[in-house]
Amino acid sequence: MSASLSTIGQLLTQPLRLLRGYPRTALHDDLLAGITVSLVLLPQALAFSLLAGLPPVMGLYTALVAAIVGSLWGSSSHLHSGPTNTAAILTFTVLAPLFTVGSAEFSAAAGLLALLAGLIKLLLGLARLGLLVNFVSDAVAVGFTAGAGLLIIVNQLAPILRLPIASTEGFVGGLGALFHQITAVHLPSLLLGLGTILMVVIWQRSTRRIPGALAGVILLSLVAWLFGMERHGVRVMGTLPVPLPTLAILPIFDLELIGKLANAALAIALIGLVEAVAIARAIADHSRQRLNSNQEFVGQGLACIGAGLFGGYPCSGSFNRSALSYQAGAKTALANAISGLFLILAVALFNPLLAHIPLAVLAGVLAVSAWSMIDLRRMVQIWRTAPGDASIMLVTFVSTLLLPLQFAILLGVILSLGYHLLRTSRPRVVAVLPDADYKHWEDQQSRLPCPQLAVIDIAGDLYFGAVNHIEEAIETILSRNPGQRFLLLRLHSVQHCDISGIRMLERLRTELHARGGALYMTRVRDTVLQYMQRAGFLDQLGPDHLLEADRAIQQLFQQQLDRTFCRDQCTRRVFRECQTLAQSMPPNTTELIPLFPRDQPVSRGS
Repeated sequence: MSASLSTIGQLLTQPLRLLRGYPRTALHDDLLAGITVSLVLLPQALAFSLLAGLPPVMGLYTALVAAIVGSLWGSSSHLHSGPTNTAAILTFTVLAPLFTVGSAEFSAAAGLLALLAGLIKLLLGLARLGLLVNFVSDAVAVGFTAGAGLLIIVNQLAPILRLPIASTEGFVGGLGALFHQITAVHLPSLLLGLGTILMVVIWQRSTRRIPGALAGVILLSLVAWLFGMERHGVRVMGTLPVPLPTLAILPIFDLELIGKLANAALAIALIGLVEAVAIARAIADHSRQRLNSNQEFVGQGLACIGAGLFGGYPCSGSFNRSALSYQAGAKTALANAISGLFLILAVALFNPLLAHIPLAVLAGVLAVSAWSMIDLRRMVQIWRTAPGDASIMLVTFVSTLLLPLQFAILLGVILSLGYHLLRTSRPRVVAVLPDADYKHWEDQQSRLPCPQLAVIDIAGDLYFGAVNHIEEAIETILSRNPGQRFLLLRLHSVQHCDISGIRMLERLRTELHARGGALYMTRVRDTVLQYMQRAGFLDQLGPDHLLEADRAIQQLFQQQLDRTFCRDQCTRRVFRECQTLAQSMPPNTTELIPLFPRDQPVSRGS
């Protein structure tokens, strides 16, 4: 109990550790990265709130609170929390059938939905269920990252070309809309967008002291102002409302409404967590940072709760802002908190200047950031080395382009789980023989096995999902050599055994006994031995059937095998003992030496 409370305390006091161990040398980089990200955060906060059917100011509140809280209580140095396309679409989808879009009830329900989803995320983190994200494989993260990168690039074509292409069009729809409107491209906007991309790329290759994204925004915005491009139709951010968040009044006592929103809150929480952690892992592959998934759950939960309490709506991790934070040189999570703080200052103090930043310039910055996160080298590596993972990566990549992001991630996770279950349900079961020097055991299908004794390696766990395959494989091996009455199982690769595995071993022992033979085991791990003992299987098998690896064959020769047959009829000479058989042998008097005497409990591995 005390250990659990201590763990919860550590999860909730993350900001103290972050600030206490903060390196002063990182402040310059974090400050510049935070300012850079905030320039993208502003227009996204406004756009995503409209996408969710909510007032623009709710997007600013969500951006402000989630960016600060998510960074301070999370574990990733680059995951940026706040308004996202996915969260906005899910919010609108859930609430539109219940309330009039744009009404006060709609806005209040959005805040309540954020509060409920945040509580679910927080409880999962405090319960230390972050291990759930271990099922998001690297193949899923790489495929999702590449797909999301291309999707973000396509979404930036609308502001760069000044074409009416909605972000909800998706990858195919966006390209189709671009093709049909290609003659309506706005040349000044296109020049600004391409100029920004070129500037950022050149700047990043020449210096890292000032982020290329920030330099690109400042210089190209200055170019747009000097040439009066706004008068020629270049679209700009415009005047922004000043965010002054106050504690929102939410219908927390409306049990009927809570019941209606509960299932949706659970779905938003789970999808948001998978999405956020997948993004954090994708960025961590580049930054080489180790993540604490439980801490990330807590950070995402508190960010969502904070957004709901202060007039916002459900939030999650943003891929493009997280990628931009990394590319802008952020060293710690404080950079994302700075982006939230600068949001306040920017809107309050620099509103007249920010209003004239061209949307095409911001789109160019996001396009460069998105492209940089497509890890072609890693994709080629997975494609060449792991066919199963390559398939998962490809499906995740394609589904990210064609399906809503939340479904793409969940599809990748389901495929990873299915692939894992498929692999673990079909472990390698192979009959082995000694090599030419009698030092190692190998799969030698070209050689004939011993007519009396089968030695089989099992490279996997004896659990309910695998026992049928293991049992069938052993029966197949024994059926090829009907004279093999004795079986030695080498179990050093078996990490786990459940009751289904015990039942399989019991059936195998009974079948061998009916043949007039017996089952023996060697190199059994401690945990497996202890489980066999608790299940009563060792009493059935007999401790003298657990043999020491180095002496197993010798003991079986001395006690069980028909040595007269070995000497006079067998020509296979599989084992070292076969080579040393004397022409005349004394009576069989040597007893088999057990690994664990019958009067001693199992307390150590073999």
